[in-house]
Amino acid sequence: MKQFDVAIIGGGIAGLVAAIDLAQAGKSVVLLEKSSQFGGRAISVKKNGATFDQGAHAIIRGGAVDEIFQDLGIRMEGGSPSANISFLWNNQVSHIFRFFFSQNLRWLGKIEFFKFYNKLTKIDADSVPAISLRSWLEQEIRDPMTRHIAYAMFRVSSYLHAPDHQLAGPALRSIARTTKKNSIIYVQDGWQTLIDQLYEKAVQSGVSMMIRKNVTQIKHDGAVRKIRFADGQEMDITHVISATPPAVTSRLLEDEGSKSVLRWKEQARVIKAASLTLSLKRLSAPDHFAVLGVDQPIYFVNQSKFTRLSEDDTPVVNIVKYNGTGGTDPKTDERFLKQMLDLIQPGWQEEVVAKQYLPNMVVAYDYMHLGREDRFPGPAVPEIAGLYVAGEWVSHGEQLADAAAASGRRAARCVLKDMEAGCKGGRETIVV
Repeated sequence: MKQFDVAIIGGGIAGLVAAIDLAQAGKSVVLLEKSSQFGGRAISVKKNGATFDQGAHAIIRGGAVDEIFQDLGIRMEGGSPSANISFLWNNQVSHIFRFFFSQNLRWLGKIEFFKFYNKLTKIDADSVPAISLRSWLEQEIRDPMTRHIAYAMFRVSSYLHAPDHQLAGPALRSIARTTKKNSIIYVQDGWQTLIDQLYEKAVQSGVSMMIRKNVTQIKHDGAVRKIRFADGQEMDITHVISATPPAVTSRLLEDEGSKSVLRWKEQARVIKAASLTLSLKRLSAPDHFAVLGVDQPIYFVNQSKFTRLSEDDTPVVNIVKYNGTGGTDPKTDERFLKQMLDLIQPGWQEEVVAKQYLPNMVVAYDYMHLGREDRFPGPAVPEIAGLYVAGEWVSHGEQLADAAAASGRRAARCVLKDMEAGCKGGRETIVV
């Protein structure tokens, strides 16, 4: 097969960013994707004229996706939501101001919440000790209802419901960015527009793009030598970035040769969610554009209020149930989501134009949590020269898509350093 300087396995955001960076640095790069298209969980699908992402995706200003995509010249058109959200509590939907000035929240709770919110705007997340989110919040907030609201805010910012395991620092760093005005962007016409631009940028930069190319083995003897494909072909290669989940990378190594990869696989806590996206002819409660579940782990959003997601301006809404790291019954979750929609948008079932239900949807293959021995894994794999990892699970403090983009750039930089003088592991915060 044709010779390349670097092979990248996995064509999601991490793999695409790494491929572009390396190609623009003058390296010959091949990007290998086993499915029929690039983009991973950032792809969009069209249904009856509506664009459905895999969940309610958003870009946070100042995060790695925002900075890296701007650096690569990727256009991020869209709209920003207002802060006039509603809360779901005790099966009732209340506008945020009505909720705050109701009997649901005592005066002590109101004062604590505004102090807490003000602290978020100024906090230095790196100074927060390595404790769980629950431990941090229990120390900071005394009022029970205020804590409920805080937990709900962290759920929606991290797509995660695991406060006993989630590290407080990374969670605080992410949510602090959302306190700024116009900090959130809902992408016009869905995230496929971003993937299409990344694809074009990769092709223009000289990346060789291969779909339906299933890698089954990374051959090594303490250093990468070859990769083997499902069709029996092999490629000689000395530098490989595996932009795949830790379990997949471990399988490609046949669980041998790297204690680090095996440890990352065994310690990983996969985040899952149940996501229901709908295109509706009309909304019975159009003012309920965003509803945050306070006593239920759900979030509803009508992104199409702020950006275009359908050809005829039909509303496109999403409701998600955060399942943490445990699997749940898909039918039970779907019934639950529909019950929540009955409260938020009564009569919605008569208005359905198109539907997408994703049960046990993988949000991330790992996140920064207590018990993770390597707090900042990768990008270099210590035991195998020329092997690197990327993906949203290879976080050095970022979350979700930010972690994917940042890890791709870190891996690319590590490859370049290795080709020159050698690359060590350890934390590296990506600054463009």
